[in-house]
Amino acid sequence: MKVLVTGAAGFIGFHLVKYLVNRGDEVVGLDSINDYYDVNLKYARLKECGINSSSSEWGKLVQSLKYKNYLFIRMKLEDDAGLTNLFDNMHFNKVVNLAAQAGVRYSLTNPRAYIDSNIVGFLNILECCRKHKIEHLVYASSSSVYGLNEKMPFSITDSVDKPISLYAASKKSNELMAHTYSYLFGLPTTGLRFFTVYGPWGRPDMALFIFTKAILEGTPIDVFNNGNMNRDFTFINDIIEGIILTLNNPPIGINIEEDKFSKSSKIVVPYSVYNIGNSKPVKLIDFIYEIEKNLNKKAKVNFLPLQNGDVPSTWADVTDLEKKFGYKPKTSIELGIKQFIIWYKNNYLN
Repeated sequence: MKVLVTGAAGFIGFHLVKYLVNRGDEVVGLDSINDYYDVNLKYARLKECGINSSSSEWGKLVQSLKYKNYLFIRMKLEDDAGLTNLFDNMHFNKVVNLAAQAGVRYSLTNPRAYIDSNIVGFLNILECCRKHKIEHLVYASSSSVYGLNEKMPFSITDSVDKPISLYAASKKSNELMAHTYSYLFGLPTTGLRFFTVYGPWGRPDMALFIFTKAILEGTPIDVFNNGNMNRDFTFINDIIEGIILTLNNPPIGINIEEDKFSKSSKIVVPYSVYNIGNSKPVKLIDFIYEIEKNLNKKAKVNFLPLQNGDVPSTWADVTDLEKKFGYKPKTSIELGIKQFIIWYKNNYLN
């Protein structure tokens, strides 16, 4: 199977690429390597997959020095012509779209970046998938689509029409756009609403990375909503398991005959959306305690009010994914943080 993974230099994309190439798939990774956070971390992830930073020219396919079944190309999703040419030449079977402008708070000050990457870029992906009859498009949505919902846990049947950040609105827009293409063109699509992903090689703008660095340096950490925060922290390996389960099982579109006399029929659209979370929310204070325990050092805490665009709690109902594919998160917060701290010490303290 030949798979395109966009966002391949990102946190989730990097881990997915490694999984796919190790199981024997042909993989093409795509990433713009933007500077939303430290590009050195992105280049380090690429290097781990055999791609040298000196080889990352715009629009050039680069062969991995580590995996014979991995190619990488530096490209923006907004590059319609470049993306079209890539699809024309590579003949992909499936696509996993993880490339996006990330970050809730960043969207408050840089809104246009989200429209360019998350809306225009996603449209280009949909068009290429439609034209090339891709067998399955799996794409990243987000728990942020639940916005002001207060009912817990969040279920995929809940209303998601009250986003409180442009990032969340762009992710909900992706789900609507995907449904349109599934309905009109029969393109099988699956959206995955990720819940607070963490683990080795994680993003430096996320809580675990920020807190670990600050505690080691003895600088205060900002804890919002005066510490009354709960997050459904989900370890990266459990996220990858969910992606693979859905990638292997595209939704099927069929016509179900309702009345043989009137010959009317009901269309079942090849479209799915799932939550992927740990389904066990953790208090932020307990999360910080686990970091302190692994670092053997206390944090200096600066309590602050809830920030614009943030929600006090997230909690995933993963019943649909569990019933359909047997998905079951396995990694406890204790083990997950321990593995991250080991990675952090090996990569940032030497």
